Amino acid sequence: MPWKTVRARIKGGEATPAPPLGPSLTQYGLNVDEVINKINELTKDFKGMEVTVNVYVNTDTKEYRIEVKSPPTSALLLKVAGVDKPSGDPAHNKIGDISLEDVVKVTLMKRNDLTAKTLKKAVKTVLSTAATIGLTVEGKEPKEVVKEVEEGKYDDLLLKYEEEWRKGR
Repeated sequence: MPWKTVRARIKGGEATPAPPLGPSLTQYGLNVDEVINKINELTKDFKGMEVTVNVYVNTDTKEYRIEVKSPPTSALLLKVAGVDKPSGDPAHNKIGDISLEDVVKVTLMKRNDLTAKTLKKAVKTVLSTAATIGLTVEGKEPKEVVKEVEEGKYDDLLLKYEEEWRKGR
């Protein structure tokens, strides 16, 4: 099958038919508004952030598939924390504090890029990233929160998002 790829960098939730997307999609005979609406739906969680979108088009059947490359985990955590850049010295200079629920939401945004099989394991991965950029979580060092997650302290919170985690995988 003759598949072609249309690749573009857009702001999440803000794709438009303007170049580069519109003309590229038009040349393959796609319904541009339909594709743009789907892209905006898939990227709405990354509103205001740059994301890469790949649209794979079968030039014979006009079938297409959209793939969104999410921003780095660290960029998502910084946005949630409301800070511009990571700490140069995360062990001694903290740049902000976020909730574990914020960590879970970032984890859900990154779910397609994470190799963890469970939400709990994926959250622990994102907590590790928070530590490397100088964030605290729930007012504590992320390592401490990882232990609490392992002990089951946040199982109720994780259960609240478990279905969404599985749905998107």
